[in-house]
Amino acid sequence: MSGRNTPADDSDADAGGPVRGDTRDRRRDRQAHDDWFGGLNQLDFDIDFFEGLLARNGESVEVLRVLAELVSQKGLVKRALELDRRLVDVLPNDFLARYNLACSLARAGRPDEAIDALSRAILLGYDDLAHLEVDPDLDSLREHPEFRELLGHE
Repeated sequence: MSGRNTPADDSDADAGGPVRGDTRDRRRDRQAHDDWFGGLNQLDFDIDFFEGLLARNGESVEVLRVLAELVSQKGLVKRALELDRRLVDVLPNDFLARYNLACSLARAGRPDEAIDALSRAILLGYDDLAHLEVDPDLDSLREHPEFRELLGHE
């Protein structure tokens, strides 16, 4: 949402005014976006927003999950790992929390811990083994013998 009201029809175009897609309109829209978000891109804005929510309620599972995903998308591996560990502390029997922790550990270059977290996720009910084979977060584990064993590729 841009935060400004836009009419459904572009009546200015009929009156000889600027047409949708005009370069000046795009620059004006971009400036309105930058003014609205304070120069942040959407991902940075979302991270900042959810960090604020987490500061108010540090045990909110929903906020922890969303924020961990956002910082992971941003490539903030250390922060994602920290948040995923907190999620596992709050939800020790949640297979998705364990799976996401494994992904963060793999991205952080901690293969043994990642495989342990994956094993626990599977024991807790994670069963999408086909996804394990293609998840880019687990690329660093592909040739690890224990990872291949988890997939049944000994």
